[in-house]
Amino acid sequence: MSKIRDQARAARKAGRSLAALPGPARSALLHDLAAALRDPAALPGLLAANAEDLALARAALERGEIDPARYKRLGLDADKLASVADGLDQLAAAPELLGRADLRRELDEGLVLERVPCPLGVLGVVFEARPDAVPQIGGLALKSGNAAVLKGGREALHSNRALVAVLHRVLAAHGQDPACIALLEQREELEELLGQHDLIDLIIARGGKAFVHHVQANTRIPVMGHAEGLCHLYLHAAADPAMAAAVAVDAKCSYPAACNAIETLLWEPAAAPALDACVAALTAAGVELRACEQTRARHPDLRPATDADWDSEYGALILAIRQVPGLDGALAHIEAHGSRHTEAIITEDAAAADRFLAEVDAADVFLNVSTRFADGYRFGLGAEVGISTGKLHARGPVGASGLLTYRWLLRGHGHITRDYGPGKRRFTHRDLP
Repeated sequence: MSKIRDQARAARKAGRSLAALPGPARSALLHDLAAALRDPAALPGLLAANAEDLALARAALERGEIDPARYKRLGLDADKLASVADGLDQLAAAPELLGRADLRRELDEGLVLERVPCPLGVLGVVFEARPDAVPQIGGLALKSGNAAVLKGGREALHSNRALVAVLHRVLAAHGQDPACIALLEQREELEELLGQHDLIDLIIARGGKAFVHHVQANTRIPVMGHAEGLCHLYLHAAADPAMAAAVAVDAKCSYPAACNAIETLLWEPAAAPALDACVAALTAAGVELRACEQTRARHPDLRPATDADWDSEYGALILAIRQVPGLDGALAHIEAHGSRHTEAIITEDAAAADRFLAEVDAADVFLNVSTRFADGYRFGLGAEVGISTGKLHARGPVGASGLLTYRWLLRGHGHITRDYGPGKRRFTHRDLP
């Protein structure tokens, strides 16, 4: 039996104990994990491990082996760990998800049906860079009662090891088997993990488009993909210029490598004042602007855009700008070029806003706010395993509730189906508290 199969089997066994924890014990575990990440005695070790990864990644960046966006996502500091810890405290304070029926229905006297949320089982989570994903995913697994087998990128190996060690210490202190959170370290282990369809219940893939598609094409296990983030900001005719500029700068510049950063700015002719404000603010922030002919007619100093720019997720301080005829044109462009991640409109026109929110097909659709709000921590989910752009099971930032399934429990007293039907007993179908 392979090492990977051993780990997956051990995770499944350990996960049963984790799923059986009562709510208060689960909350205490999460609070202690948050405290461990804030512990001043542990912080130097975590940062030293990350510094080792950054040094190796910097050399790889200079050799052209990784891209700048991935290098940027690799960094870990005290503020980022504190944010993760805050999210874990959010999770701990959230209502318990397991064991309590979310539907109770009397089918007949003495025949009661319940729908009870339960864990999926064992999550296989594969991700590139982003070592802060380790405690986030670990915390979500603990909250939802799932075991997890983690496969991070080699560029974050030392950081991932150090963070999993923290998780294991906290689990052991609470009498839980650390095997419920396993870490795979070798590149070749990914393919073997993808073959464990009888032990892994869901694969969560976080990374670039090619990486996610590779995962989806090489496993029989259901895959929840977190890949492209080609997000748009649309300036409607009724856009406030100052608001538009502030939102555009935040949505592009606060973290350009994030999947919820905008890559294209759309504007209609009547929104020219808002465009001007955005161009001035974005230029001052150091953003390289690539523009269509109509935009360059108004701002001739901008670099010409090509057709490829409308389909590019830069992950850097680069932004494409395109004029559209109006709301219909914006909706058509987003439909043709968007990634179903996050789209936003700036307008004071309620009718235009309502139509945009109703018609854009994306996981997150925003009015007068930055696309950077598309985040599990900011949504109050505590953390996220990723942002799903699919439409089945979970969509948008996927928190603990997105890692659950349910069981139907039926209790009766010798009831049999042949007693029911035309001219026989009738179902009451009465919902209960």
